[in-house]
Amino acid sequence: MARRCSWQILLTVSAGLLLLLTLSPAFAQNVQATTPPNTQLSGIPDGSASAAELEQQGDELRAQKRYLDSIDFYNVALKKHPTPLLWNKVGMSYLLLQRPDKAAKAFDKAIKMDKKAPEGYNNRGYVEQMKHNYDKAIKYYEKAIKLRPDDAVFHYNTAACYFAKHDYAQAAQEYKAAFTIDPDIFVRASKTGVMAQATSPEDRAAFCFMVAKMYAQAGDVDHSLEYLRRAMEDGYKNINQVYTDREFATLRTDKRFEELMAQKPQALQ
Repeated sequence: MARRCSWQILLTVSAGLLLLLTLSPAFAQNVQATTPPNTQLSGIPDGSASAAELEQQGDELRAQKRYLDSIDFYNVALKKHPTPLLWNKVGMSYLLLQRPDKAAKAFDKAIKMDKKAPEGYNNRGYVEQMKHNYDKAIKYYEKAIKLRPDDAVFHYNTAACYFAKHDYAQAAQEYKAAFTIDPDIFVRASKTGVMAQATSPEDRAAFCFMVAKMYAQAGDVDHSLEYLRRAMEDGYKNINQVYTDREFATLRTDKRFEELMAQKPQALQ
């Protein structure tokens, strides 16, 4: 199967990116626990353990996909030493249980505890994005960006919402901001399943062409060609723009570009 370009939020957690697609560079942002050892833990929290120990055990349980158990451990830890990070972790576990309303309440508590921490706003925005409340999601993401403007993930998530609204101009602006901050953002998002999966082949094609143009302008021919192929496989109708758009000027001098266009990859069904 040829790899397809992904663009909308799926659910899988990885330590660093909020996961915007299979959780987004939209949801796990800054729930930064390292992957814990795969030990078998009791599902009953030890009330005599410290908050830090309970939090670590909760992380291990979440890694084992025992999300309800992880929430139990986080809740006991919260009683001992409440922190915004713990509330974000509770919210993350609820998201993985596909309980967005409970996740939203946990993220709201994280925000209430520390209104200057951007992670809670980012994760709260993800919940609204999940519900297709894109305007509300954008407002949360914008708050996160205001607090930390140099975070590529926040711009990426904002762009994803604009893209879902078919506001391609604003989406391109935010994707470019994310790319400027972190040129590997699309590569990392793709590897972790974090890129949003567009709802239609047309949207996927438009997204891939947009990314191809960004890579071409940055002089990254390899990735530009990769996304250009994906755009063609998703049936991008305006593919001939590669011959006129100035961003592709350097790409057009590469022999591999000529070979790709001569192959004319057919749209995948």
